[in-house]
Amino acid sequence: MAHEGEAAPQISRVQDKGWAWVVLGATVLAQGLSLGFPSCIGVFFKDLQRDFQASNSETSWFPSIMTAVLHAGGPLCSIVVERFGCRTAVMLGGLLSGVGMVASSFSQTISQLYVTAGFITGLGACFSFQAGVTVLGYYFTRRRALANALASTGVSMGFTLWPLLSQYLLDEMGWRNTFFVFGGVMLNCCVCGAVMRPLSAKLPALSLKSSPGHLAEDVHLSNGNTLSHEVHLRRSRCDSCIQTLQKYLAFDVFCKNKGYRIYTIGVAWMVMGFVLPMIYLVPYAVLNGVEERKAALLISIIGFINIFMRPMAGLLSGLKIFTGRRIYLFSVAAAFNGLSNLICAISTEYSTLVLYCVVYSISMSVLGALIFQVLMDVVEMNRFSSALGLFTILESITILIGPPLAGLLVDLTGHFRYVFYTSSFFMVTAALFMGFSFCTMTAKNKSKESHKPTPENTSRGKYTEVPTELGPEKNGSPAVIYVTSI
Repeated sequence: MAHEGEAAPQISRVQDKGWAWVVLGATVLAQGLSLGFPSCIGVFFKDLQRDFQASNSETSWFPSIMTAVLHAGGPLCSIVVERFGCRTAVMLGGLLSGVGMVASSFSQTISQLYVTAGFITGLGACFSFQAGVTVLGYYFTRRRALANALASTGVSMGFTLWPLLSQYLLDEMGWRNTFFVFGGVMLNCCVCGAVMRPLSAKLPALSLKSSPGHLAEDVHLSNGNTLSHEVHLRRSRCDSCIQTLQKYLAFDVFCKNKGYRIYTIGVAWMVMGFVLPMIYLVPYAVLNGVEERKAALLISIIGFINIFMRPMAGLLSGLKIFTGRRIYLFSVAAAFNGLSNLICAISTEYSTLVLYCVVYSISMSVLGALIFQVLMDVVEMNRFSSALGLFTILESITILIGPPLAGLLVDLTGHFRYVFYTSSFFMVTAALFMGFSFCTMTAKNKSKESHKPTPENTSRGKYTEVPTELGPEKNGSPAVIYVTSI
């Protein structure tokens, strides 16, 4: 216990100041390199389709796999972080991303591209992004909300710069050499990870590789008050498997918490349509006579507006008027985003496409700012990490199948316009499902409270605000969580 008393002042000296801001800068860059990267894939769509003689559906599997692995790799990233720390996870992610892109430049078939640029690069981006977000929780306490808001601008900057860089390099040297160069660019994530010094190196009693539960267990072990390592090793594989699933995938929360179940299903359905414009907008514009560089600029417009709109959306959602109502703001933004896709389907004039990008990016910013805040509202924070694991797994499945199905629709009809109709359908129906379901659930809960106010039942499945800040005694060692973003 003496070690804990000595360690706390040391933690306070490094948090929220000094090197913490260097770590924040590295996280911004890592987010731009990793999560922002899939935004440029549409630039290469037609070239890949031509060189590999692949259909729209076959070509769209490549970005689908990359984006799905980026989301689904959350539990694996969490295990790596707990085992080796955030610095190692970010550097490993940069190495995987770089190797994946270099290997993809030598791909001879579209199937090889699925593995190299899709799976390997996607997993590397997942490690770099999610471990980078996690480390902010250790370096920031009082200014953690500000740090996460600033870090999210890295994604928006990635959306802005990646398409422009991609189009320029594609015109100059072709997609193979461009992918080779991208491999070197992605290795900069290793540099970002190198500056993320683990606090555990100085404070062994507060190791970053342990969550609060593990930390308490380690303290008990050091005092001889718990089972020895030999007893832990004798646990059955079945018990270990159940504990692992409960830790990283909250199936029990999904079954018991109606609000979490509605929100998870709604978002999983929504992302089937949400990712489609980012993949098909550039080839849609090029096919309708827009010059390739101007088409790539459309994605950059979306990213540029996101730089300013995401922090504003975060501040807006923090107003008291939205307390307990963020899910409805999220649903409205999803419906607005879906309806905006009809602008693309109506006209292919470049000015109309620019207008579409502006409208789309505003609603996209609100969705990106609220998606995990709403999840925190419907799930207790002590189960947030495992609830997020199941949330991202289900989300990744629909992300994986959405673009190929849309590509198949294009192959059958011959019109990209149907992609945007499909996107509108998924977004609007998901918004209606979540909005009406939560409204009905809230009304039923109020009715039950008025007739039979039982404290044990009023919290189950009810949409309420759950405190997101840890208590003062836990600020030194926040839980290791994995976070994804739209």
